[in-house]
Amino acid sequence: MTLYERVADLPLRIEDEDRTRHARDVSSGFRRATTVFALSGAGETGRGEDVTYDAEDHDALAGVPPFDLAGEYTVASFSERLDGLDLFPTKPPERESSRHYRRWALESAALDLALRQADATLGEAVGRDYDPVRFVVSTRLGEPPSTDRVDALLDGNPDLEFKLDPTSDWTDGIVADLAATGAVRILDLKGQYRGTEVDQDPDPELYDVVFEGFPDAVVEDPALTDETEPIVAGREDHVSWDAPITGVESVEELPFEPRWLNVKPSRFGSVESLFETLEYCEERGVRLYGGGQFELDVGRSHVQALASLFYPDGPNDVAPGAYNDPEVAENLPGSPLSPPAEPRGLAF
Repeated sequence: MTLYERVADLPLRIEDEDRTRHARDVSSGFRRATTVFALSGAGETGRGEDVTYDAEDHDALAGVPPFDLAGEYTVASFSERLDGLDLFPTKPPERESSRHYRRWALESAALDLALRQADATLGEAVGRDYDPVRFVVSTRLGEPPSTDRVDALLDGNPDLEFKLDPTSDWTDGIVADLAATGAVRILDLKGQYRGTEVDQDPDPELYDVVFEGFPDAVVEDPALTDETEPIVAGREDHVSWDAPITGVESVEELPFEPRWLNVKPSRFGSVESLFETLEYCEERGVRLYGGGQFELDVGRSHVQALASLFYPDGPNDVAPGAYNDPEVAENLPGSPLSPPAEPRGLAF
């Protein structure tokens, strides 16, 4: 039985759909908006979070009546129902990737509801135990770059590990100071992003500094050009991919067989695509870690639960949401996160 087959036939009864918009300033200097979809039936409610980045796409849901989802399903037949449903009924999304994000919100809400109606957890459904979750803290260094936030976080918890986004204005001093902490586990070059505020051009000098300055770190999403490919060559064991990964086909299309992947569930759109990719990677020995997207509500719990069940020891970018607040708080939780004492549904 495949991983997806373990949940595909779970029965699901939906009576109502509701939405709640959330917004909060976050540490990367923007105001994050998300929408939580709640599916209710048989006295239970399942929730999923739409992490679409453009606030306009969340605003466009205002006044849109609930989607026509009431009925009796299985997890699989509910997914088929979404195939024929326009989840952006008033206007197309600002980015095509948002179609996957919204679909994941509804699919994860449906899976959460089906599990709750069956009085089961995701761990029980897939035959896995919840393990403590190692996490790293993702943060940017600002403009001009400074290690102040990293230093403040380490002052509160010297054992923290980090995922950082190098930029071309990183100085030799910045690199040396960060390397001296021994806490940098992932460096995201953002070379696979297009048309976003965090795009980073493929800068061969930056790539060289990153690989040389952090020889043991995982380097995520390089852009391979005539200038950068020679720098990456021979270092494939340290390269990971994130932005391009939306399913098995996208893994097979990578420029070389991956050693690492960053799994962001919402990028896959469907539970089936996510679970197929998890199995594909497990069979091939690809190392995985989970990724967060500034979730403001249940979405963060869901990515933590998946990390706990499938890649608990990876450098998971699933730190508790308080780490995304603009100001560094006191007494932040440390890594690893303890598994839930009494999990329910898809929650952690």
